[in-house]
Amino acid sequence: MHIENEYGVQSKLFGVAGYNYMSWAANMVVKMDTGVPWVMCKEDDAPNPVINTCNGFYCDAFTPNKPYKPNIWTEASGFTEFGGPIHQRPVQDVAYAVARFIQRGESFINYYMYHGGTNFGRSAGGHFITTSYDYDAPIDEYGLNRQPKYGHLNELYKAIKMCERALVSADPIVTSLGSLQQAYVYTSKTGDCASFLSNYDTKSIARVLFNNMHYNLPPWSISILPDCRNVVFNTANVGVQTSQLEMLPTYTVMLLWESYDENISSLDDNLTLTSNGLLEQINVTRDMSDYLWYIT
Repeated sequence: MHIENEYGVQSKLFGVAGYNYMSWAANMVVKMDTGVPWVMCKEDDAPNPVINTCNGFYCDAFTPNKPYKPNIWTEASGFTEFGGPIHQRPVQDVAYAVARFIQRGESFINYYMYHGGTNFGRSAGGHFITTSYDYDAPIDEYGLNRQPKYGHLNELYKAIKMCERALVSADPIVTSLGSLQQAYVYTSKTGDCASFLSNYDTKSIARVLFNNMHYNLPPWSISILPDCRNVVFNTANVGVQTSQLEMLPTYTVMLLWESYDENISSLDDNLTLTSNGLLEQINVTRDMSDYLWYIT
């Protein structure tokens, strides 16, 4: 379970007070004795037994603050701000980041978002965040598969599933295949073998020799070999049909709009509250009015 969201970025601004607040929050939830692990995102100082996790586009270089804590990737994308760009991350890069995380022996990935959504009414994910909470997710906010992202990631996980018995049997043996190329090899006692051939070069194809066979690795890609011989998937090679969502006008009669004036002149005692500080608008008005006046 998640106790806070990226407070570590803010806590440093408060110094000791920020650390004390983080520690208080962690100790509070641990004392609840829920029986499930608690995590903190981007909180390097998360106290035991709370697990600090990684948020970001790439988390293969991340390690938690204790060796016995699992490596958890809690966010792989983000949100869209009003006036900001509409983010579109290539599926090749998403698949590469995931495969690079998996090849290290990690397994816990929370896409955030895999299925986009929409905030309705006056709710939003935060200040200046659009109500379209989608961020180019594999399934968009309308529940439609976004291709080729959805299909390519589906093929990625099929390939990883084929490596399952070897992946869970041992830690990988890492060997160099070149200046920017590596092989991660998993073997089990029963003879299962799976390998990941990685090319970290962002511009050039690499031809590598592995198990006495030659393989061509596209730039910035990982090839998955469930039997350590045959490539069943490469993160850079997309074989899924692309779909493009296009918004079209309906050419229907426009809705009739009406307006009315809300009575704002009354300062009746029943509509007046006295407080020593500012009050939150929705809680005060019970969402019955768009207006709230502060008078001192």
